[in-house]
Amino acid sequence: MTVTPEQLRALATRAEALTAEVWTLCGNVQTGPAEPGADASAPAAPDPLVSARQAAGLLARAAEELQLAAADLARLQVRPCGLPWGVCPEHGNTLSSQAGVSTCRVCGRTWDHDRLRRPCHEPATWKVIDRAGTVTRMCDGHVLGARAAAGNATFVRLDQEAGSQP
Repeated sequence: MTVTPEQLRALATRAEALTAEVWTLCGNVQTGPAEPGADASAPAAPDPLVSARQAAGLLARAAEELQLAAADLARLQVRPCGLPWGVCPEHGNTLSSQAGVSTCRVCGRTWDHDRLRRPCHEPATWKVIDRAGTVTRMCDGHVLGARAAAGNATFVRLDQEAGSQP
């Protein structure tokens, strides 16, 4: 079985809900002062819910750790676009290169290398399926050009695809 970031986030959400439930139960129970007429200097009776409150604290910490693990896993699973030419991540096929520097002709952003003639290292965020059924994973910038050029292709955002792993 492959563990996905979505599964870890779901577990974290369940741990958060359990934490809230324990705090609600324990927070509404008062151990209160000693019986009337009892010696005020005597130590208070032990709180029978200390262990439950400690467990709630551990659940809260576990929820945080699960969220961090989900974020780490999501970063590790990101694959680069990999198409053999680079693009502006925001505007697509708008780069020009001169003297080893690439520039977007729309936003003016620059890169200190020839991005246009190197494989794209932007994260793949789309699955594009052409008429023949060929699947290509692309970044946001490459999808801009593909939408214009690939007639009748299907575009699926990877983070919206059920159970996807980019």
